[in-house]
Amino acid sequence: MEIAAHIMMQFDIHQSPMSLPLNLEEEITHLKRELNAVLLAHYYQESEIQDIADFVGDSLELSRKAAATDADVIVFAGVHFMAETAKILSPQKQVLMPDVNAGCSLAEGCPAPEFKRFIEEHPGHVVISYINCSAEVKALSDIICTSSNAEKIIRQIPENQPIIFAPDRNLGKYLVKKTGRQMVIWQGTCIVHETFSEKKIYHLKTVYPEAKLIAHPECEEVVLDQAEFIASTSGLLRFVQQSPDKEFIVATETGIIHQMQKACPDKLFIPAPPEESCACNQCPYMKLNTMEKVYLCMKNRSPEITMPEEMRLRALKPLQRMLEMS
Repeated sequence: MEIAAHIMMQFDIHQSPMSLPLNLEEEITHLKRELNAVLLAHYYQESEIQDIADFVGDSLELSRKAAATDADVIVFAGVHFMAETAKILSPQKQVLMPDVNAGCSLAEGCPAPEFKRFIEEHPGHVVISYINCSAEVKALSDIICTSSNAEKIIRQIPENQPIIFAPDRNLGKYLVKKTGRQMVIWQGTCIVHETFSEKKIYHLKTVYPEAKLIAHPECEEVVLDQAEFIASTSGLLRFVQQSPDKEFIVATETGIIHQMQKACPDKLFIPAPPEESCACNQCPYMKLNTMEKVYLCMKNRSPEITMPEEMRLRALKPLQRMLEMS
């Protein structure tokens, strides 16, 4: 059964924009106290949501922090698989999402029924799935990984054990190059990270010759080959804080630049440009969340993320395996 079928949407259809409170920040702060809620914001959220959140970070990091709090309610300003992960780790807490349509091209590009057939076509393989996947796909996997711990996990798999890696082909190819391990890779991509223009990055490097190109491993190989540093979003943030360099071209979703500028106001951060003349270096799913939607989901206690306990437990097992290995 699809998780989407278990999502309860109870928005008041009579709630009009004109009746929203004038000071959303105050109202959200009040609702956090009233609900005993913790507000999580992924690095790719709009800056105003990041600034009011209790925790800002990568998806798994946020879910683990929320699980460690005494909050009764988790409000996850991110995308659907992230809120699912929070529910998997905190079954006793209510998990709310500002916009249930905030999906992920990686998760949506790896439907569980098709992935199950893919696994059956490659018997005897250990299944390592990047955390950017649905709860159903997690439940089909042996181990979950993040972009920061994937290499460490793969290196622990015996050499004679074949591996399936899903759903990100760019991260998978990067890990093959890093570890030397051949893997059967599901051909999924992130719509943001596959859009960066090699030609335009070369142009930027002529305009900013001192700038260091830093990139997320979900980027295409032609971009990673140029990058002077490759890491997860949190890893990129740590790098710019520690680096003596003053200029950086940032090849990941532009939301992280807000945190980079806050941490290093004396440094210059240039978003890597997309191929087209568009805002394609911004995740359209992440940007579905707004302050108004954060307020409404808390006020209405909906949309709520729920899932069958049997599936939650199956999805929890590979997450626990990851934590043991990393």
